[in-house]
Parts: sequence; structure tokens; C-alpha cells
Amino acid sequence: MKITQQVAEFAEPIVREHGCSLWDVEYVREGGEWFLRLYIDREGGVDIADCEAISRAVDPILDEKDLIADSYSFEVCSAGLERQLRRPSDFAQFMGACVTVRLYSAKNGAKEHTGALRGYEDGAVSVETPAGVQRFEKNEVAMVRLHVDF
Repeated sequence: MKITQQVAEFAEPIVREHGCSLWDVEYVREGGEWFLRLYIDREGGVDIADCEAISRAVDPILDEKDLIADSYSFEVCSAGLERQLRRPSDFAQFMGACVTVRLYSAKNGAKEHTGALRGYEDGAVSVETPAGVQRFEKNEVAMVRLHVDF
């Protein structure tokens, strides 16, 4: 089982105890360092106190379970307004919302397409843009995230 799955299993109940939901867990290498990140969400938004409380509750369990042999930094963060959609449940929750689809290579003259999320089926994403509904197959899609105009 992947490290992220193991962490999600024991962290999710702790996150819920603090009135939040666990959005995602990532274990990534950036700039030569490893990072383990919990992304949390809450109705009305997450603040620094939520992140700190959950970090303090999860950190000793991470030490106890000793899942990661390498040195890493542990962070608890808000999922953010422009969060990445990964799971089918994410797409279902935000159906109709404005998203940006980033592609591996350009399609219809662009690598990014922004519009209303209209469909998700087996990794394929449909987005309504000014040019009409466009479907992007799973192997074309690098990332999908919510889009917020500021």
C-alpha cells in the first residue's frame, strides 16, 4: 500500500475530529527535499489554527508508525480555492463549477482550457467553453483544478 494511502487511513479520523475533512495526501520530492502534505477542507474555510491542531495531532502518529525511511517535511495545508480534482467524487462534487484543464500537449491551439465542468467518465473530462463542450481523454489530461476569477 502506498505511503499516501496509509497516512490517509489513520489521518482521516483525526482530521474529522477537528471538524475538517481530508481532501488529499501527497508525498512529493521538490527541490531535492521530500514533503508529506495533508490537504484539509472545512465548510467556511480552513485557518492556520486548524492546520496547526491537525499537525500536532498527526505528527506523533507519523513518528510512531515510522512509514517513511527518508527525511521529510510534514505540512498540513488548506485544499485552497483552486484545488486539484483527482477522484471521481471530486468531479461529482464540483460538476458545473468552473475548472481549468491542463493538457500534456496542445489541443485546439492551447494546453489549458477553462470552462464549466460538464462531465467525467473513466478519467475523461468534458468542459463547456465558449467554443462549445470539449472532451479531453484521460491520457491527454495532466491536471484538472477549480478555477476562480479574482
